Amino acid sequence: MKRKLNITALVDKWTIPANDPEFREKPKELTTEYSVIQTLRELGHNVSVLGCKDDITIVVTTLNENKPDLVFNLTEALDGNRCMDMNIAAVLEMLNIPFTGSGPAGLMLCRDKRLCKQLLTIHRIRVPGFVSVAPDQKIRVPKSLHYPLVVKPAFEDSSEGISNASLVNNETAFFERVKFVHEGWNQPVIAEEYIAGRELYVGVIGNKHLTVLPIRECFLDSDGTEGPRLTTYRVKWNAEYRKKWGIKFGFAKLDDAVIKNIERTCKKVYRLLQIRDYGRIDIRLTPENKFVFLEVNPNPDIANGEEIAEAAEKAGIKYEKLIDHIIHLAMCRSQ
Repeated sequence: MKRKLNITALVDKWTIPANDPEFREKPKELTTEYSVIQTLRELGHNVSVLGCKDDITIVVTTLNENKPDLVFNLTEALDGNRCMDMNIAAVLEMLNIPFTGSGPAGLMLCRDKRLCKQLLTIHRIRVPGFVSVAPDQKIRVPKSLHYPLVVKPAFEDSSEGISNASLVNNETAFFERVKFVHEGWNQPVIAEEYIAGRELYVGVIGNKHLTVLPIRECFLDSDGTEGPRLTTYRVKWNAEYRKKWGIKFGFAKLDDAVIKNIERTCKKVYRLLQIRDYGRIDIRLTPENKFVFLEVNPNPDIANGEEIAEAAEKAGIKYEKLIDHIIHLAMCRSQ
């Protein structure tokens, strides 16, 4: 975008540093909020920061008073409830303010792992066999499901609630893990068949025209002989743990035919789930080169040097250009 805009960065209030409410000082560990806000300023836009916690009326009042040209939406929860991220987007829609990222429909479809997989199954897109168990519901494992199963919360992301113990090999372990998730997260469980193979992450940006970014991979021990078989919370967020097990994130080396097939299907998934502007799709690629969709993230990390930004840079899209493109996508949608 060449025009200077008045942009409000809407963030989760807990991410705002007490001594730096405008995100002007570079933190020791780079955050998405700082990366985006600082880049917006470097692009020449006027940027204000608005924290969202539990009282949505404050957000509504502030936005009505300031009337920004665009809200750069970086929120992930409301009052700690991740399922409420769709409500924040719905409020922005009702205020008729352009905002970045997916709308309430896309956030809802991706948040509920059960609903997401049901929808993809209808459209003949391969997902693991799964069962859902709500709290206080009688637990039954369909005979069609085969162990090992991966047991995790139905509504979380960033691998929350996923550890090595999430991979269960029998009914006793399954019951124990379901109980653990119900008590710890107070939400339904989804238990899905473990898919052996390579774990791939496919970033997609765009709306009418979609660009699939170079495919990233988490290099871990899918056979479980030397280390974790899942991208657990510690795998994703603990550098020392990754070092211990030799786990690295990098770019996948795949045959052109496999890449084209993945790209085509990921574009279909992106549109089916009504993702907007940018998103990430997680898949497992089996030794037979069949890919199985695990999860879809409509709000992936866009910090400089992370996930989407890293893949975009490999595709020749520098970070400033990526943020500028996201602004352009959101503004074009509002017109």
